[in-house]
Amino acid sequence: MTYYGSKELAASFRTVRNNTLTIANEIPEAKYSFSPAEGCRTVAQTLVHIAVLWRLQKQIHITDHVSDLSNFDFFSVIGKLHAEEQVARSKADIIAMLTKEGEQAEALLAGMSEAQLGETVTYPPGMVPHTKSRFEMVMSIKEHEMHHRAQLMTAERLLGIKPHLTRQMEERIAQMQATAKA
Repeated sequence: MTYYGSKELAASFRTVRNNTLTIANEIPEAKYSFSPAEGCRTVAQTLVHIAVLWRLQKQIHITDHVSDLSNFDFFSVIGKLHAEEQVARSKADIIAMLTKEGEQAEALLAGMSEAQLGETVTYPPGMVPHTKSRFEMVMSIKEHEMHHRAQLMTAERLLGIKPHLTRQMEERIAQMQATAKA
């Protein structure tokens, strides 16, 4: 019996993507070229990276249905995805991309059967762990986005923007304090 399957994974991914979209909307377009340090992606590049990197998991688990990654050409797939980060896009285009790609990723996650999620994928020799379930691997779509969203929240702070999740938490704390005083 499972308590967390494809539908729950898709729903939690949607929450993560909605938070990313909030950040993308709150950062002014004039700041999309901001990079927190030399060698780091710009805000725009990070958002495009978030939008498209889920396609790697789609390639592995759906398109090619790979069960042994020993011969999977990561560099070819990743190279194409990283090239998309270099394409100049407007804020509106990036938000549209995040929305469209997010809907596709959510559908992929929601559409995976329990049997598919339970399948084992073997990693190349020398990698630890040597195997993972497809569930663990596709969960990385959400985990990857949360990692980069944290970077965007730091960029927001550097740009003088208080992140929306921080504002929401402060509002809840203020309400709790007001209720406690009453």
